Amino acid sequence: MYTSQAYGCAGYCKYCLEVDRSESPMRVTFLPMSEEFARQLMTWQYDESYAMYNIDSESLEEAVSFFVDPSNHYFSVTDDQGDLIAFRCFGDDAQVPGGDYSEEALDTGGGLRPDLTGRGLGLSILQAGLAFGERMFRPNAFRVTVATFNTRALKVCKRAAFEETQRFRRASDGLEFSVLVHQT
Repeated sequence: MYTSQAYGCAGYCKYCLEVDRSESPMRVTFLPMSEEFARQLMTWQYDESYAMYNIDSESLEEAVSFFVDPSNHYFSVTDDQGDLIAFRCFGDDAQVPGGDYSEEALDTGGGLRPDLTGRGLGLSILQAGLAFGERMFRPNAFRVTVATFNTRALKVCKRAAFEETQRFRRASDGLEFSVLVHQT
C-alpha cells in the first residue's frame, strides 16, 4: 500500500511514495542515481549466499559512470532521512544473458541495502518501484529476472503478482534464473 507524490522537473523527477508498513509508515524517494549514492552502492557487501550481488570494486570509476548515466535508468531509493536504502533500474540492464526477452515488457531490477534484507521491506520497496516505473515509463507489463537460489526475492515477486514465464541457465556459469512478468 502506498500513496505517491511527484515533483515536476525537467527530465527525471523526484518521486516520493508513502510506504504503508503495518508497524510504521515510511516515506521513500526515487531520484536519478547520483555519484555519491553510486559510490555507496559499490560498498554494499551481501553475505556469502548472496555474494554474487556484490559489485566488483576493481572497476569502480567505470561502474560509477555507468550508474549515473541517465540513459541507463538507475534510480536511488532513499528513506525519510535521505539515506540510500535501495536502488531500482529499468531497461536492458535488468536482463540476464540467456533469457528470452522477446515479449514486450519493461525489465526492472534492483537491490535493498544488505543490512535491511530479511526485515520485511522487500515487497513494499518493490511495489513502490513498480509505481514509480509505471509513472515514468508507462509499460504494459514489468519483467524481472531472479536467480532461482534467491528464494526471498522470488517470494516477494510472487506476492507482488509476478508470474513465472520461463527458466534458463546462464551460459557463463550455469546459474539458473527465473523470468517473471507482472501485467500493469
